[in-house]
Amino acid sequence: MITAESYGLPSAQELEAWAQGLFPEWGEAAAGPEPPEGAGYDTPTGYDRPAGYDLPAGYDQSIGHDHLVGYDPSVGHDKSAGYDPSVGYDKPIGYDQPVGYNPPVAHNPSAGYNPSAAGYGHPAGYNPPVAHDPSGRHNDPPAAAYAPVVVPHTAMPPGSGAASGFDVNRVRADFPILSERLSNGKQLIWLDNGATTQKPRQVIERISRYYEHENSNVHRGAHELAARSTDAYEAARETVANFLGAPSKDNIVFVRGTTEGINLVAHSYVLPLLGPGDEIILTMLEHHANIVPWQILAQGTGAVIKVAPVDKTGQIILPEYERLFSPRTKFASVTHVSNALGTVTPICEMVQIAHLHGVRILVDGAQSVAHTPLNVTALDADFFVFSGHKIFAPTGIGAVYGKGDVLEAARPYQAGGNMIKDVTFERTVYNPAPSKFEAGTGNIADAIGLGAALDYVSQIGLPNIGAYEHGLLDYATRELARIPGLRMIGTAAEKASALSFVLDNASVEQVGKHLANHGIAVRAGHHCAQPILRHFGLEATVRPTIAFYNTQEEIDALARAVWELAK
Repeated sequence: MITAESYGLPSAQELEAWAQGLFPEWGEAAAGPEPPEGAGYDTPTGYDRPAGYDLPAGYDQSIGHDHLVGYDPSVGHDKSAGYDPSVGYDKPIGYDQPVGYNPPVAHNPSAGYNPSAAGYGHPAGYNPPVAHDPSGRHNDPPAAAYAPVVVPHTAMPPGSGAASGFDVNRVRADFPILSERLSNGKQLIWLDNGATTQKPRQVIERISRYYEHENSNVHRGAHELAARSTDAYEAARETVANFLGAPSKDNIVFVRGTTEGINLVAHSYVLPLLGPGDEIILTMLEHHANIVPWQILAQGTGAVIKVAPVDKTGQIILPEYERLFSPRTKFASVTHVSNALGTVTPICEMVQIAHLHGVRILVDGAQSVAHTPLNVTALDADFFVFSGHKIFAPTGIGAVYGKGDVLEAARPYQAGGNMIKDVTFERTVYNPAPSKFEAGTGNIADAIGLGAALDYVSQIGLPNIGAYEHGLLDYATRELARIPGLRMIGTAAEKASALSFVLDNASVEQVGKHLANHGIAVRAGHHCAQPILRHFGLEATVRPTIAFYNTQEEIDALARAVWELAK
């Protein structure tokens, strides 16, 4: 089993003792105290609220967006002993998962006939999976798991705690493609993580195991493979719920990714709310996927889109965002982390402001989900969407989290099999959420791969990942800033992953091609975020984006290659 110690990280007890030494007031963290000063959103330097601006009554600015107290990313779905396809199955050297297959927890459907593997005959020694209770929680207590203490990376002194113990080489060994040699003989340096992340061997092997031993359509199949597939698919849904801190797996809808998730929310929930003159609030930082669906709705209903501005660093001007709300505002949809600039928005404050005005809000977590812990229940988000391929899972799979009441109120997005309870030619009765939004055969294998990826990240610990990446981002920012003629685009105090820049006397395309010749993969273009780039007077930037498997040596190689063009 992967443990914190496997990656050279301190134990939970060591990290807790270190954290409590710095912050004695955290001793009662389990009781839910306020996070220590500095744990949340820090207003960018030079950012001042206009004179006389008062936050709305009931507005709690002490809640930070970075690490939420009480969030335990290590809690995953419970695997029980049983079916073992590992007999005769050789795992490659270095495969770090336990020997043998522990099947996920069986699915207990709310409606219709859905078999469990427990109903079939098995060889001696087979133990059926543990069933879920109707609430979506396990009947048996969860096994003890590594639970990292949540420490805000801004409070970590250099060379201490998780950041100093993080063994990046051990992590890199789990990603086969990172040892790839390109056609020009150069070693691959993958700094295009904002576009997609690479996949660990544990995810690759889990998908292969599904196709070798479990492949079947889910639900209603009267045979064992249908039961195995259903169990694994629904266990992955519960893993997503646990990872996000959702109350139940029934709050999780599988989709192709963030783009489909936003479109689902727009057409299923928001469209029926809109009439001429009603308002939707976005921000200047949005990806096209969080702009165009709302434009389509506005064009069809006569609704109006209002856009929250940013300051010179690329951070949301919070008072201006608050001023956009009016009695005609029906919905807000905002990013957590900008894909073009890396800005981490004050998302807790933005959710609170929306709710104080009685407005539901969607949080686009595509660029945050792999970098910062988040608990959607504590955040109080109405919807949260993300893509699996941004967090080391396959492409073509993602999830929508929705509160129970909004999912119940939302209309079906597509129609067909799986989302129905009963059909006649006169009328159709729909299944409840999440099935109501999952018409047809889902992406079963990749949903299971998503569960494996979230397990992998949880076992290392997002606080540890965030601390390491923050140090690497700071180092990369300093190194690139030394290059003459290089201008960083997006300099907010709180950033994640992205280093967007332009270079004098070299076009974005020239820089991208030059880096590719050195084996360095970056994104060069408008990043599907043209409004924010045009706000800074640009049509394109060069955008390296880091992940927890990147190294200081790779940043040095990036800087050397850019220096060559700057000379």
